[in-house]
Amino acid sequence: MKIRLFMLALLFFVFSILSACNSNSSKKDSGDQESAASKESSGDTIDLTWYYPVNVGGEITKVIDGYAEEFNKEGIEVNGKKVTVKPVYSGNYDESMTKVQTAVKNGKSPDMAVLLSVDLFQIKDSIMPLDDLIAEDPEAKKMMDDFFPGFMLNSQAEGKTWSVPFQRSTVLLYYNKDMFKEAGLDPEAPPTTWDEVVDYGKKLTKDGKWGIELPATISGYWIYQALALQNGEENLMSDDGKEVYFNSDEAKEALQYWIDLSKKHKVMPKGVLDWNTVPTDFIEGKTAMMLSTTGNLTNVKNNADFEFGVAFLPAKERMATPTGGGNFYIFKDISEDRQKASMEFIKWIADPKRAAQWSIDTGYIATRQSSYETPELKAYTDSFPQALTAMKQLENAHKEISVYEQGKIIKILSDAIQAAINGEDVDKTLDQAQEQADALLKQYK
Repeated sequence: MKIRLFMLALLFFVFSILSACNSNSSKKDSGDQESAASKESSGDTIDLTWYYPVNVGGEITKVIDGYAEEFNKEGIEVNGKKVTVKPVYSGNYDESMTKVQTAVKNGKSPDMAVLLSVDLFQIKDSIMPLDDLIAEDPEAKKMMDDFFPGFMLNSQAEGKTWSVPFQRSTVLLYYNKDMFKEAGLDPEAPPTTWDEVVDYGKKLTKDGKWGIELPATISGYWIYQALALQNGEENLMSDDGKEVYFNSDEAKEALQYWIDLSKKHKVMPKGVLDWNTVPTDFIEGKTAMMLSTTGNLTNVKNNADFEFGVAFLPAKERMATPTGGGNFYIFKDISEDRQKASMEFIKWIADPKRAAQWSIDTGYIATRQSSYETPELKAYTDSFPQALTAMKQLENAHKEISVYEQGKIIKILSDAIQAAINGEDVDKTLDQAQEQADALLKQYK
């Protein structure tokens, strides 16, 4: 009996201690939660969300993560609150646009996003014009005045500035110098005309390797616009984004030339070539030339085991390229502090030295003119002169297609391009695309 009473007493003692411990633990957890909630509600930081697309090869995400980490350590403040930024990788440009639109619709706008510079009319109701932020900030005004004028073509509309150039590009001709030598071609003399592309292509197409490849998916419409501009087309759309000109004689001839490269001249594989596969084919030596974005320059540099060159796009009636790539947008359904904080981050990442390093790391053009005066970019371009070609080609740059109903219009055009490549009549296909686009845009006139 005594033993039993002793055991009961011991159990009661242990239970009491455990209960006390649990009570203290609960109080501690509750205190921690309360402390965390107090910190969050006190507004010690402005934690920005940045939607970011990845549309080219290479290790872009690592570069972006590095920038975000560096910025977060800077301690930049807006109204006494530390600003931090978190990149949210949102797929390619099309996927990013879909995710942004979904977030806006659900009342969860990001603070800022990098989207195509041509997406302006598609999201204009969700973003804020930046003129007031720029006017009240001398550093921001200095930054805007320093961007290459060609990159501002798609950044401004209706007398307002809507976005800030970031990862910008043009279309380039990439060519394999080793394959040029093997074919008896001068490796320092890439083709400069459409006819020369065909002549060179015939000499380079052999042993299962092709003379040239043009991608037709994702941003294939961009390649098509480049050809149309080279053929003398003034542009494929109006400046107000309310009209397109897909079926002009110049535009039709441009698409026919694209098709003839494979079906008539047999210097390019038949069928629709994928945007991401073409650079891989070039790096693996399956094609001697390709048209691709400036943004693939570092990817090719780091992975090609042969000497390569880049050149201005070959001309028909003139040399020409549309600009391309992404801009920063700031969303209007966020607080004024968050808008100002977003501009602080944009200024930080667009600093001339940082823009220079971004160009080195990715292959995109450094968007600020003063970046090319930095010691870092001067040294890089001295050792790798290919990095200057895209910047110099800006003298031939034109505004990229940008219209209302952008996503639907581009799909209409892309479907037409791919249908013609797959065998449908060029005139009929582009006439139908024009009719469909006119019907969509009618409501804006």
